[in-house]
Amino acid sequence: MKKLMILFGLSVIMIAACSDDDGAKSETKREVQRGRAVYLANCVACHNNDPSRDGPIGPAIKGSLRELLLARVLTSDYPPNYRPKRPTKIMPQFPFLKDEIPNLAAYLNN
Repeated sequence: MKKLMILFGLSVIMIAACSDDDGAKSETKREVQRGRAVYLANCVACHNNDPSRDGPIGPAIKGSLRELLLARVLTSDYPPNYRPKRPTKIMPQFPFLKDEIPNLAAYLNN
């Protein structure tokens, strides 16, 4: 009986561990999907529909770090010591996207 209880306990722990991992994957998937929607709604006018390619005005931004996204999207500036691909002042500010930066970063770094 004791062995059966231990086996049952271990099974519950393993199932719970798998569920947590699936939950994290689901959350990441939702962030990526939300980030893609934000990108398509706000960025493709200047950047390419494919963020790994240069757009008509803006450069490719796939792989952009959150620090860069925060600076560019919120202030139209660059982070300290960052060397831009295109040193322009054309990008407008999008302060309403402040809460979407994590999702946008998830999409661009997926």
